[in-house]
Amino acid sequence: MSDLTSEELEIARQYDLVQKMIPFFDRHLLYPILESLGDIYDEKTITKLTYELFKDTNMTNFLEEQWKKLDGGSLPAEIVAKKEQKEKEFANLNEATKKVLDVLRQQDVQEHLGQDKNLNREYLEQNHGITEEDIDRLYEFGQFQYNSGDYVMASDLLSNFRALTTNSEKVLNATWGKLACEIISTNWESALKELAKLREVIDTRSFGETLVQLHYRTWIIHWSLFPFFNTDNGLEGLLDLYFSSSYLSTIQAACPWILRYLVAAVVGSESSTKSNLSNPNFQKKLKDLIRIVDQEQYEYNDPLTGFIKALYIDFDFEEANNKLNESLVIFKTDFFLANVSDIFVKNARHLIAEVYCRVHNRIDLNDFSKFLNLSRDDGEKWIANLIKQTKMNAKIDEAAGSVSFEHPSGNVYQHVIEKTKGLSFKANQILATALQQQDQV
Repeated sequence: MSDLTSEELEIARQYDLVQKMIPFFDRHLLYPILESLGDIYDEKTITKLTYELFKDTNMTNFLEEQWKKLDGGSLPAEIVAKKEQKEKEFANLNEATKKVLDVLRQQDVQEHLGQDKNLNREYLEQNHGITEEDIDRLYEFGQFQYNSGDYVMASDLLSNFRALTTNSEKVLNATWGKLACEIISTNWESALKELAKLREVIDTRSFGETLVQLHYRTWIIHWSLFPFFNTDNGLEGLLDLYFSSSYLSTIQAACPWILRYLVAAVVGSESSTKSNLSNPNFQKKLKDLIRIVDQEQYEYNDPLTGFIKALYIDFDFEEANNKLNESLVIFKTDFFLANVSDIFVKNARHLIAEVYCRVHNRIDLNDFSKFLNLSRDDGEKWIANLIKQTKMNAKIDEAAGSVSFEHPSGNVYQHVIEKTKGLSFKANQILATALQQQDQV
């Protein structure tokens, strides 16, 4: 049973990205994402999707569980046959790789193997009779184990294969497989290392055709969401990758919906938390984000990108609050965003207040404190701290209960001030509405 209201459910379904993202994920990576959709879709729908997703794999026990949830009757003949075939194939591959694995476990062999793969293969063939065909069997067994859901064993097999083979295409495929194993096993640091290896290969000029490179970069962007949203300083890594010219152009050309996560990372990152707009690095990222959201608003928009548009492009404080409230639903239902929900909302409200101060010459402390859901004294302390952090030229008049600002020309918000000149009455009306909504959050 979903905990969402009917209005929230409508928002969640409208902005659900799973259908857009399915083509860029391995089926095994999709399973936890599908599981997270329980608040949006009914359990039977998710179970059916899961069964269809995995019916061509060797995960026969898992398929049996899903089938019982759907039907409860006897297993389909193809699943029964697949069970028997899986046992035979496992026995064959296990026997075929036993010799190689036994040799690789020997201490003297481990000490002898070095960085040169050709020398390693020559040594193994001359001293232990291990051929290229034997090494390729590690790759086959790794694929089989991955397809069977044994991700730990698959990771080990693919690592051993990659250390010995000189086949660049299979090395690339093995690295994708290794990355998937680390993600599913939630070994985030190892996943980041595998991600770096993939980038090293794919980002080289000699990699291949431009469209092929674009395709692989799109996959990297999607797969990287797992470790970036689950590691310390992961959002900083996401920003470095997504704001790089080649990956930013990939997002704009092939997957503009990734802007949701770029917005989440900019607003929820450590740089925005600690020093906010006074930090030049954060200012640059914010300006780049505003530009990209503006460029892509006709290709993609959701409550998170809508928040940036309302606040920094339209300077509409009421709409910014509306989009922030809608974003709360997205954070509840988006698989990747759960860990940054609280910090995003906190920083987003901070940004709204900050921009509001920068586009007004004078504000009332009582109204502003209500806007922040704070007491009058706490509101005064908050704005004093804001002035100190952002180094705004401001003066607090305690007797009048107001704050006056002198805005220097040429800063990032000067065009906002100019555009809102003469609209103070309308701005006060908007603020009053926003205060009512803020009290309801």
